[in-house]
Amino acid sequence: MRSALARVATAVTAMVALSFVIPLGLLNGQMAYDRAITAAERQASSLVPVLTVTGDPAQLEAALGSTPAGAAGVMALHLPGGGPLGSSHAPRAKLAEAARLKRTFTADAEGGKVLLRPVVLDADRTAVIEVFVPSAELGQGVRKSWLILVLVALALVGVSVAMADRLAIRVVRAADRLAEAVTRVSGGDLKARIAPDGPRELRVAGEAFNHMVGELARLLAAEREAGADLSHRLRTPLTALRINLGGLAAHPGDPARLAQSHEALGRLEDAVDEIIAAARRTDREPAPDQACDAAEVVRARLEFWSALAEDQGRECRLTAPEAGAPVPVAAAELSAVVDALLGNVFRHTPHGAALQVTVHRGRHATGLLVGDAGQGIADPQAAARRGSSGGGSTGLGLDIARRLAESTGGSLRVGTSLLGGAQVEVWLRTDQRPASGRTVRHAARRVSRRTAPWRRPRADRAPHPTDPS
Repeated sequence: MRSALARVATAVTAMVALSFVIPLGLLNGQMAYDRAITAAERQASSLVPVLTVTGDPAQLEAALGSTPAGAAGVMALHLPGGGPLGSSHAPRAKLAEAARLKRTFTADAEGGKVLLRPVVLDADRTAVIEVFVPSAELGQGVRKSWLILVLVALALVGVSVAMADRLAIRVVRAADRLAEAVTRVSGGDLKARIAPDGPRELRVAGEAFNHMVGELARLLAAEREAGADLSHRLRTPLTALRINLGGLAAHPGDPARLAQSHEALGRLEDAVDEIIAAARRTDREPAPDQACDAAEVVRARLEFWSALAEDQGRECRLTAPEAGAPVPVAAAELSAVVDALLGNVFRHTPHGAALQVTVHRGRHATGLLVGDAGQGIADPQAAARRGSSGGGSTGLGLDIARRLAESTGGSLRVGTSLLGGAQVEVWLRTDQRPASGRTVRHAARRVSRRTAPWRRPRADRAPHPTDPS
């Protein structure tokens, strides 16, 4: 590329230099010629007053010798009817033509040019003043000017080639770095970045490349996370199916167990279909309905888990508004979050631990609170991090819930429930304004005060073993 740019710079600069060197050289030659002829005309004009005053050859010859051209032997005076005074170089035919035309002109002569200036003495007589201009005077300084112009043109070509080579070095280096980074990315190195350098276009290309690689890394990470999240949905029906199969092994032929197993298989098949549909969905396809009733979804999922809760001797309690609690998320997404939170309770708490699910509809946000009477979570902040789990699971359940909450402008909180165990709060923003942390905390405090009475044992049931009372 450097040699190509050097050749291009040489050709372009040479054409530009020739475009002004040649006309300027010709102009200098013409100016030197005009300067020499003008000087000859002045020399000839200096004899005109003498011719008008006297016709004495001796005086005229003295006047002729007093001029620089006459003294140099390049000036002559041709009187009518007499020989020339001085040194003559003009052809006779041109002298006769000048006397006849009675006008000044130049004619070719051996070794240069002659200026013929006719002077009318009277009606019948015409004198001709002749000034010879050697070729050296006609081109005086022209050769030097041509030499200077050629040197200037060569200097311009050299400077342009040097500048083009300097630019080529920057372009080639920037292009090489960009090509090297592209090669690294094509080899799987998504950490490859370049420092944008060189011309503006290459700097823009470098910045675009860095942005592209960053987006590519982000998309690949999002694809991996999405694959893990979609696969995590299979854990719920698989857990239910495993428990039902264990119950069938203990009670063969039990119709209720068979029905629950069939339902679990149907849920597993639906989950696989959802995963396939989500994997095939592109960004250009319209998104599914992004709104559902949180209370209705929670009731449906809690009904599904109720059979397993009954087998494990768990008390399940649900507090939800009868009027419903619309939230701006898809029912399938919310169902996956509810299943993940309930699945964590069933997997990480002992049999018999009570379970409380609360759906709170606030002014700006709707909260989903899942609490249990288990041993609680030792490090809530670590449990909310993706891939971090203290119970030997994948650590994706709480992260799925957190990202769903943050997609609406809400948040996720992990704390202690009123039952004494862990409580996970998923707050989904329902208004158009971003829900502030103060709004979510205020709503959480109201829900905590509102749900406190149900911890006290009712008269129609025995106290739960985990109740402090």
